[in-house]
Amino acid sequence: MRSRIFRHTDGIIPNFIAITYALSGYGVGLWLMTSNNLMIAMLATLWFAHALIIAAYLFYEFAHDTIFARHETNTWGGVLMTWLTGSCYARYEHLRHKHMRHHVDRADIISLDTKALIQSLFVPLRRFILLLEWCYIPAIELLMHAFVIALPFLRKERRSDRNRVALILILRSIAFAALAHYSMQALLLYVVAYLTMITVLRFADAFQHTYDAYVILERDKIPNDKLRNKAYEQANTYSNLVSVRWPFLNLLILNFPYHNAHHQQLAAPWYRLPALHHKLYGASNGQAISMVKLLQPFHRHRVTRVLSEDYGVVDIATSKVGNFIGAVSVSFLTAV
Repeated sequence: MRSRIFRHTDGIIPNFIAITYALSGYGVGLWLMTSNNLMIAMLATLWFAHALIIAAYLFYEFAHDTIFARHETNTWGGVLMTWLTGSCYARYEHLRHKHMRHHVDRADIISLDTKALIQSLFVPLRRFILLLEWCYIPAIELLMHAFVIALPFLRKERRSDRNRVALILILRSIAFAALAHYSMQALLLYVVAYLTMITVLRFADAFQHTYDAYVILERDKIPNDKLRNKAYEQANTYSNLVSVRWPFLNLLILNFPYHNAHHQQLAAPWYRLPALHHKLYGASNGQAISMVKLLQPFHRHRVTRVLSEDYGVVDIATSKVGNFIGAVSVSFLTAV
């Protein structure tokens, strides 16, 4: 049964709280980041960064039409989240289409072959980018976001977006200039919060699939070289839970880690995923891996991941994840 506004009646309260948290964290958090009290400013930065993370995962929910009853309303919500997260340079429908291909094709659909690009660079520049990654600065993700901005000026099929992207660049530049004029501290803390968001998202994205990756811009088909059925999908999908013992901690990233359950039922909203995961997998926890165990491979392979041709090996049965290299440049905020 649908409510007048929300898709599900049991989603009214959780979705209202999540959306309010994201919007208030962005507005009030940014204001508090201008405070002369350094402790308040730092705490506000954490709140602001977390609001960005929740906004990113709300975009994910809007893309799946799980929040509002009408598709058009979900689209408006999704567009708003792209503005909060700085991914508004890409059209919402392009982001949504590419993400849906991830589900339909059971593959990682990307727009820029970052591995080939990095290999083609002059050695000093390549080493500099790898150094940034070694220092935990998400250079590849920033490169992907820059590519989204440059795309209309590089590809003739996106030429119609040039004026739109240019206007967004002007508007956001004016906003950042105004913020810098009012509080340079807040602008610097904004950068810290933004990089925190990207790092959290890339950590979650890195260990959720061992799919094949294909560089596809528009509607090209992926090779029909293997059987990518439901069994393949589940076997190559992992639920990298914030905590197995305390499920409520997964709310910190809007239950996004319950990824096997999400892939099993795409229409299941975020607040139902823990129960769905338990129903599907019970005490076995399916393909679940604690994020604590993934911190070591995330650290160990942070440079290898940039150039690796595969995602490595993971053995759920023995809980061995040391050779799980993980994915890079597969963010749903940049796949256009």
